[in-house]
Amino acid sequence: MTNKFLGTGVALITPFKSDLSVDHEALRAIVNFNIENGTDYLVICGTTGESATLNAVEKRAVVDTIVSTNNSRVPLVLGIGGNNTAAVLEEISNTDLSSIDAILSVCPYYSKPTQEGLYQHFKAISEACPVDIILYNVPGRTSKNMEPNTTIRLARDFKNIIGVKEAGNNVSQYLELLKNKPEDFLIISGDDDLALGIVLAGGAGVISVIGQAFPKEFSNMIRLGLERKASQAYDIHFKLMDIIGYIFEENNPAGIKAVFEALNLCQDAVRLPLVPATEGLKLKIRDFVKSF
Repeated sequence: MTNKFLGTGVALITPFKSDLSVDHEALRAIVNFNIENGTDYLVICGTTGESATLNAVEKRAVVDTIVSTNNSRVPLVLGIGGNNTAAVLEEISNTDLSSIDAILSVCPYYSKPTQEGLYQHFKAISEACPVDIILYNVPGRTSKNMEPNTTIRLARDFKNIIGVKEAGNNVSQYLELLKNKPEDFLIISGDDDLALGIVLAGGAGVISVIGQAFPKEFSNMIRLGLERKASQAYDIHFKLMDIIGYIFEENNPAGIKAVFEALNLCQDAVRLPLVPATEGLKLKIRDFVKSF
């Protein structure tokens, strides 16, 4: 198994100031907070990082801040994906990946390609990418599910496709992937609420949203799951259940940013078309953080 991506990865937010410019000081604080509290690897500029609203200069600056703050302490994964295959290949070619351990590449969204189209898209990415690739299947956002047979086909055909972040909230699909995957291929949960169960079933871990706000507890839960200490792990899971529900109640990352605001690590600002969490939701989040 590829041990560098075993355990808890977190899909980092991109904190903004009140004028919606990137808050690099807060970003450094969040990176250190995670590394110092047990997070195993960091995912940069994914959906939770509002990458769709970052221009190329901002994205490069975010990467630079995280790379320098990390200082080679944990592996780094960079989000590079899209629904224009040629544009994805161009971004890979134009990006300095010397400090990046893998890319996370989302299934093409909106265009709804066939399973063969998904295969050919990731085949082209595999042949162009100089680092490892983690596929990202999130049908709730892309409107197209990458079926297990397609994922397994890619896993068998391309050595640098090392895993999938599966985020369809579909236990049956997780189990089919775990049953049929090549031995060293990583099945990584993208669903915080299912992560522990998937790990206990043989999954490699999680790329989490809530984990970045409670890194000590969440990473310990996943570690206990990997050690098959289910009872102890579920004790932590039950303590985190409410906040996992809260952060996805309205939209992501407004929910997790409200948690970070309650933790005094950054403001809750998001860029349009997202809006901050409502006052009612923020009250529930503040009460949870205060009592946790």
